[in-house]
Amino acid sequence: MGQPMASGLCEELARLDPADPEYVARSVDLVLTAARHAGASDVHFQPTADGLEVKCRVDGVLATVALFPAKLAVNLTARLKVLSGLLTYHTDRPQEGRIRLPQDDVEMRVCTFPTLYGERTVVRLFGGTQRYQRLDDLGLPEDVLGPLRRLLSETSGTVLVSGPAGSGKTTTVYACLREIVGHGGGARSLVSIEDPIEVAVQGVAQSQVHPPAGLDLAGGLRFLMRQDPEVIMVGEIRDRATAEAAMQASLTGHLLLSTFHAGSAAETISRLLDMGIEPYVLRSGLLAIVNQRLLRRLCSCATPTGDPHARLGLAVQRAATPRGCSQCGGTGYRGRFLLVEFLTLARGELARAILARSDTAVIERLAAEAGISSRWQRACRAVDDGLTSPAEVRRVLGFSGGAGEQPSPSP
Repeated sequence: MGQPMASGLCEELARLDPADPEYVARSVDLVLTAARHAGASDVHFQPTADGLEVKCRVDGVLATVALFPAKLAVNLTARLKVLSGLLTYHTDRPQEGRIRLPQDDVEMRVCTFPTLYGERTVVRLFGGTQRYQRLDDLGLPEDVLGPLRRLLSETSGTVLVSGPAGSGKTTTVYACLREIVGHGGGARSLVSIEDPIEVAVQGVAQSQVHPPAGLDLAGGLRFLMRQDPEVIMVGEIRDRATAEAAMQASLTGHLLLSTFHAGSAAETISRLLDMGIEPYVLRSGLLAIVNQRLLRRLCSCATPTGDPHARLGLAVQRAATPRGCSQCGGTGYRGRFLLVEFLTLARGELARAILARSDTAVIERLAAEAGISSRWQRACRAVDDGLTSPAEVRRVLGFSGGAGEQPSPSP
């Protein structure tokens, strides 16, 4: 994306006549179309003292692509509200809606929020329904793909997909659901409670929360357990009530899938313990944790570097740096790939550590001793293999680790 997308969009916007009654509608259409073509995950319409900034997030990186005069900010926001079925006269409260275009294979969620200079609007674009359908499409390593697929055949227990916002957790969970549907041949009863439903999955009875009617994640999950389900998907575990209901479901003969915000597999366990989930419940009900991040993949224009400082303290043998070309829009990267940790609790020492309420550092150490590849080991391996750069690893994982992590041989 970057500068080429911004230049192209600005050129198209410049061709429009501001005096045209359709100027605002066409401007919004151009921005959203450009975002879809660039593969953006989010479009930000940010009001400032100088105007309305438009930014797109592509491959996890946010960049400014257009700037509209401040006098048009209200009209542009109103247009987005009309498209998503929101109330244009409510400007002092958050709203959320959806844009559904039958001719496109992309659905957009629109969220508005009042700020100092007006309403800020963020449009989340969900990828086409034909992409990342099954587990094989996600690019999971073989030492994760095989065990995860086997766990999806279990009749009880919880599989959690954790990571920060925007790391593809929901995409992975949906792929798991399709995997179960595909292998079950309709013989298993699958239900979900989500906030919101992001993608329709054939073969799954999907429900969306509705707080005004008293239907939240925890309450909806308890009712779903009376619907004779075998597999339950909870969109996200956000609080203790939902966590308790989810773990209880996994202990009573249901396979439960859900997402959770946490920085690592070990941190996922620590956060659940901090929420008040009893250690014995986690030990008995939690089958596995898939913790994931998305790293940008180097473009073919990248060049190897012998500068040790370019490794940024990572335990790697070699590294490449992005250069930028016409193929990657000058960014040096094209697309992203999954970086995953896969933690199961079948190992004795790990199980005992959970029962003892051990902290994140202890759980990570025991996982490493058990031979489980950490996110840092996989990241260093990806740098050695030329898939990504040390700068990208540090951008996504930060600077708090990695120096002591030695990349293990590829499985």
